[in-house]
Amino acid sequence: MSESSNQPHQRQVAVDESKAVCCYANFCRVTGSPEELIVDFGLNAQPMGTNDKPIEIQQRIVLNFYTAKRLLHALHLAVHRHEEVFGQIETDIQKRVVNRGPATS
Repeated sequence: MSESSNQPHQRQVAVDESKAVCCYANFCRVTGSPEELIVDFGLNAQPMGTNDKPIEIQQRIVLNFYTAKRLLHALHLAVHRHEEVFGQIETDIQKRVVNRGPATS
């Protein structure tokens, strides 16, 4: 038995991107129900400080759990490949801040 026969067959799917909308998000919230996940994306204008204004949700994606699991796997692979090339991604913003001391003129 060949190694490829153990792999599930990957089907090529045609994709039409002509109506795709692109937006940037630095905020994500996941909620849901027993049947689906709801993923909200928005822009947090004050990620380092206190934000007096509520974060405006710009995009909402509703997924069933099968699609969510496939998305989880695809995102995991993409982040893993990125970290192999560029190094570990630190998600704790406090660990990324560099203390440069007082400014000198």
